[in-house]
Amino acid sequence: MVVCSGMTGPRFMALSALSFAVMSACVKVAGDTGIPILQIIAVRAVISIGLSYASIRRAGVNVLGYHRGLLLARGVTGFLALTCVFYALLNLPLALATLLQYLHPIFTAVLAWLFLREIPDRATLVCVALSLCGMVTILWPTFSAGSAPVSSLFAIGIGLCGAFGSAIAYTIVRRLTRSEHPDVIVIYFPLVCLPGTLLFGGMDFVMPGLTGFLALLGVGVFAQMGQLTLTRAMALDKASRAVSLSYLQIVFAAVIGVIYFGEHPASHTLLGSAFVLLGAAVVFRDRKAAASSLPA
Repeated sequence: MVVCSGMTGPRFMALSALSFAVMSACVKVAGDTGIPILQIIAVRAVISIGLSYASIRRAGVNVLGYHRGLLLARGVTGFLALTCVFYALLNLPLALATLLQYLHPIFTAVLAWLFLREIPDRATLVCVALSLCGMVTILWPTFSAGSAPVSSLFAIGIGLCGAFGSAIAYTIVRRLTRSEHPDVIVIYFPLVCLPGTLLFGGMDFVMPGLTGFLALLGVGVFAQMGQLTLTRAMALDKASRAVSLSYLQIVFAAVIGVIYFGEHPASHTLLGSAFVLLGAAVVFRDRKAAASSLPA
């Protein structure tokens, strides 16, 4: 597989986290204009299919891949996980839904150990621990204030299912990168999402205005970029190490919130973000040290 010169697994994962943070902002803008969640997923799927297919044709590879059962499983688990994550976002406070969503690196590390025999290294464990400390620091005032709902156990369970489903999808992606082209892996996700969204929510679709249209376009483009860079990160590094860097999305989202939405993070948010960045720095430094130790 051809990769950009000088790019490593952690760098691809950081770019993926940034792309998904921008995508989340576009989802927020689209939702604020009244566009249903399933319509947002459907448009994302259409754009992803078009971009992936064009890239596959340029690469001259088989669009359906070789391990089609595993590719289909990646698409199904990804669609179900994304639906669960969006359900949690709609039915829980954003802070609580975000906490549930970012449990997936822990699940991924466990699944990669069980099914791929990938043992998390010390840097990965330190990154996960620091990132969890950062999330607790960011979200603790919300929980201590009693604003987390007690009666939303079902939505909390759905959010946990979303995190676990994401971990399954990432583990499958790591396995597929050994034999499949990144765009082939990516295209199976929207190929499942599109009929799924049309089946369950097609009757509720609305015609977007200019702002909604641009937001939907941004969702599709940045989701595609996030998926591709995530897949390349999985191909270059262990699943547990690569996905541990997805916590950077929290930091990127906070910056976007300040710049675009006028949100001003509190001191505990800045402190928590520092923990996340420190964890990412540990992985980057470890990866750089490992690369420099290789023979020329």
